[in-house]
Amino acid sequence: MNRPNHYNYIRSKLTTLATEIELNGRLNVLDLHLHCENFYRDFFNILFDWGLKNLNESKQNIEAIDLVSDTNKIVIQVSATCTKKKIESALNKNIISDYKDYNFKFISISKDASNLRKKEYNNPYDIQFDPQTDIYDVSSILKFIFDLGIDDQDRIYEFIKKELGNKIDIVQLDSDLSLVINILAKENFSNAERSINIYPFEIERKITFNELKETKNKINRYAAYSPRLNSKYTELDAGGVNKSLFILSKINRIYQNVCIETKDKDADEVFLQVIDNVKQEIINSKNFDKISIDGLEFCVDIIVIDAFIRCEIFKNPNNYKYAIT
Repeated sequence: MNRPNHYNYIRSKLTTLATEIELNGRLNVLDLHLHCENFYRDFFNILFDWGLKNLNESKQNIEAIDLVSDTNKIVIQVSATCTKKKIESALNKNIISDYKDYNFKFISISKDASNLRKKEYNNPYDIQFDPQTDIYDVSSILKFIFDLGIDDQDRIYEFIKKELGNKIDIVQLDSDLSLVINILAKENFSNAERSINIYPFEIERKITFNELKETKNKINRYAAYSPRLNSKYTELDAGGVNKSLFILSKINRIYQNVCIETKDKDADEVFLQVIDNVKQEIINSKNFDKISIDGLEFCVDIIVIDAFIRCEIFKNPNNYKYAIT
């Protein structure tokens, strides 16, 4: 089925974009914030057919309003700041008086906005604004996309692929893998214990045994990079300290925690949550630096899928055997 593959791709790219915006904001690198105005203009035009235009293209540095549709009477603020104060500041700007018969909407491009939908807002110009329906974030957008028909999802998938897709540079991949592994290796995993046995690998049998459907293609695709990752582990372990074992044990603990926290979810959801949690573990590391979010995401996929191959996560079928290379 194409629907789950398309949705998971859209989900991955939108959440990655939000994370990158958040990280850049901490570093006061704001160029991506500006590009997001045009991205969400085109994105929401595809989602809702609103006919939005970027107001900053005709009027520079307009406060409170970034996107406007005169046809559908909509004004939108696009922001990485997600607070009640931010929304009320926009609603209180004098320019709102020029759009009193429009509908004001707010798009949070990096943070969850669910708590903002429950609040009441000072709206001195009485512009149409319903917090429950007019505040958007990645989660609410994904929920809307999830319920769309296959043709609409396909159009969104193609747009996201053009805007946020990336090609893999093998040279850069080697560098990024080394960095990600080194970040994980510097964590304190002193209590990790693990034995290694290397046998012929039966990845397809393990996928079927764990009823992995939506992530099956991802696993098969990224499994091809395990030999490259193994060479990085070998380099890491050359100093005599088996840090690769600690890394794999850390991934196993993340998997065990996810299983406890998401016991009602299916195997594919668990797999994707493990990937997200490993990625967040790296992002929160104090030595995370100088790697794009796309590069990080690709490397984490490789590392987690390799852990799946090595019996570190998910159940193994009877007599399951595997090989590193």
